[in-house]
Amino acid sequence: MPFIEESDLLELHKDIDKAQIINERLLDQIKFKNKEIKRSKLQRNLLAGVTGIFLIGALIIFSFSAGRSVSNNYESPSNLLVSIDSLDAIKSRIDNLKQQNEELSLVREFYLAKKFLEKEKIYSVQVKSFVDNNMTLASEALTNTLFVKTNPFYSYSLGNFETLKEAQNFRQQLVDLGFNDAFVASYKDGKRIQIEDPN
Repeated sequence: MPFIEESDLLELHKDIDKAQIINERLLDQIKFKNKEIKRSKLQRNLLAGVTGIFLIGALIIFSFSAGRSVSNNYESPSNLLVSIDSLDAIKSRIDNLKQQNEELSLVREFYLAKKFLEKEKIYSVQVKSFVDNNMTLASEALTNTLFVKTNPFYSYSLGNFETLKEAQNFRQQLVDLGFNDAFVASYKDGKRIQIEDPN
């Protein structure tokens, strides 16, 4: 039976305490970032709404004034050219707003997917563990990557699968690529539940 010296056990407890403090700090940072994202999303939506109302008002005023000026000066071709140029500018602005709306939709879908992953049981293939948290290895925007704190390690997993079979197939592909230590684990609420059967 292995024997752990008291000094090693004490060091292990210190490492666990440090890791828990770091984990709490990271959770606080995540909450802060989520608040910032919600605030910026609200600001963007408000700006888009105000811009849309402004454009609709400008279009109504422009249409009304263009109609009056065309009826007053029907023979003048310069008024018609100004109207066409203004319509092109409005169309361009509408296209820009549509593009911004699509980008916001993608951001919303990303966060909805993240919330889903936190609530449902998923399977992922763990490829590496580190004692130190090296978050520079990947971007937070990667939805198919999990970074999980399992005392005293930080584990890095690839893929988010609904079924164990999908994860096992992906693990086999990673093993074929040279990741011989890769294994499948199940996660729920951002925490590892258990290590699954590799086959």
